[in-house]
Amino acid sequence: MDPSRFRSPGLRPKPDKAKAEPSPERQAAFRTGLSAESRAAALLVAKGFRIVARRWRSPVGEIDIVARRRALLVFVEVKARNDLDQAAESVTPRQRARIAAAAEAWLATYPDPSITDIRFDAMLVAPGKFPRHIQGAFET
Repeated sequence: MDPSRFRSPGLRPKPDKAKAEPSPERQAAFRTGLSAESRAAALLVAKGFRIVARRWRSPVGEIDIVARRRALLVFVEVKARNDLDQAAESVTPRQRARIAAAAEAWLATYPDPSITDIRFDAMLVAPGKFPRHIQGAFET
């Protein structure tokens, strides 16, 4: 007996929607980003910061690293390029606005009256180089 004759005429099984595999270039970029963020986080920990969050997402943007040292909360944008100067140039005004909006979302989600200072830093990472930490990389 054919089991399909018991189904309603308008109902058909949905085909499996397999997610498309990201391109090899995209996978390599993802791994590079994760490695750069890990190096940046390690440097921040060595400087006495506690990593509060990594890759925190909100509807308005993503923050690579949120770190804290006493009453200072730092939102860190990590940029990995072939050299440190290219990395420094890659933090665009549009990205700064996105990071600032995401920081506002963070502060609304996790209010903490003990935080008295907030800063936006950049961490520049290049192969074979020590990461460069730019404190106060931009203002909002």
